Amino acid sequence: MEFLSSRVIIHPRDRDRSLAFYRDTLGLAVFREFPGGTVFFLGGGYLELSGQAVTEANPDLALWLQVRDMAAAADELTGRGVEFLRPPRLEPWGLREAWLADPDGVRIVLVEVPGDHPMRLDSRLP
Repeated sequence: MEFLSSRVIIHPRDRDRSLAFYRDTLGLAVFREFPGGTVFFLGGGYLELSGQAVTEANPDLALWLQVRDMAAAADELTGRGVEFLRPPRLEPWGLREAWLADPDGVRIVLVEVPGDHPMRLDSRLP
């Protein structure tokens, strides 16, 4: 089996409010729009907002978004009115993380992978 693309689909409670959050607050670029939905570029995949939620956000779901510079990202988001659930900090596993949530409570973890972290090392090298 070959997977050609990937997309996370979120059904927001209030489409306009969530659209403004992902487009204007987080600054995600729009990939395409269609009647009833918007698809954003999301690093190596896509995030689609479409339909309407019928339940609360699942607390077991989180979006993992890697950023190049956590301090700059946190400052920019704070300037746009974002309140962090957990401010940026270096975690015991070596990643810098900050937690926030979208207007419906979907948790978002921003992650910076430091240059010396094993995720950045080429495991093919001896």
